[in-house]
Amino acid sequence: MADLGRELTLEAVRITEPAAIAAAEKVGAGDSDGADQAAVDAMRRVLNQVQIVGTVVIGEGEKDEAPMLYIGEQVGTGCGPAVDIAVDPLEGTTIVAEGRQNALCVLAIGERGGFLNAPDVYMMKMAVGPRAAGAIDLRKSVSANCKAVAKALGKPMQYLTVVVLDRPRHQKIIAELRSLAVRIKLISDGDVSAALSTAVPDTGVDMLIGIGGSTEGVLAAAAMRCLGGQIQGRLQPIGADQVKRIKAMKIADPDRIYNTADLAAGDDVIFSATGVTDGDFLKGVRYGEHWIYTHSMVLRAKTGTVRFVQAQHRYEKARVNDRDAGRTA
Repeated sequence: MADLGRELTLEAVRITEPAAIAAAEKVGAGDSDGADQAAVDAMRRVLNQVQIVGTVVIGEGEKDEAPMLYIGEQVGTGCGPAVDIAVDPLEGTTIVAEGRQNALCVLAIGERGGFLNAPDVYMMKMAVGPRAAGAIDLRKSVSANCKAVAKALGKPMQYLTVVVLDRPRHQKIIAELRSLAVRIKLISDGDVSAALSTAVPDTGVDMLIGIGGSTEGVLAAAAMRCLGGQIQGRLQPIGADQVKRIKAMKIADPDRIYNTADLAAGDDVIFSATGVTDGDFLKGVRYGEHWIYTHSMVLRAKTGTVRFVQAQHRYEKARVNDRDAGRTA
């Protein structure tokens, strides 16, 4: 069993910060691919300086599809604990391209074999914070789950706030939520951020419901392991190609409901997120006269530690897009 240690916890935020700085240079530029590539390049560069024997298990895609941070890629110096890495170098590529809110750079580190090797398909998800953990059940209806969460939180139904991705596939879910008279927050992208919002105080978000990426479900589960919240997921392939991916991975029960610890297992999990644009619980990258400012959240399951890190980076040290950029502190 790997001892991830406090040093690796702090290293995690050192990995997400330069990725956020790199992506932030593309805010509003209409270049989602360029923003994603900038974040990938910056994150990979720092990852390979960290004293770990790391394997990317949740990444940018398969080796033939992603030139960097692909599933199975080896990262780190080759010395130190053997760990699995789950990354979303830029959650919200479209958000950044259009200059909207809640874009994050996200990283999770776990013990070898701890993260679900999830096929890159859709997943039906529900997430809640610590006070409602244990109240959700994907086998039940949206209405039954909302009523159970409202009861756990001690809230009248009309004060329950539920986040849903604004997609045509969620029309029935949105209609059912409206019939309950709950508050609905529709988002264009970023369901990792939305899941985290249910477990971070003072965001005003109580619950996430909807179909999103399975890989994002694993990242959200890593955070929930640290925050004490709960996420449930069930693979929900859309189209023949996604069905083939599930079959190729020889998943015994494609209808299985995964709980938080099924998605992110092990005795220890580390999670880091840095804001690229302003969001519900993290500020985006800001530019001063001499400094670049970042705002991050770094979590560790073993200690239950939640740290919010506000950092200042000198311009000449933080230009992670430059060819010869080195370590950022």
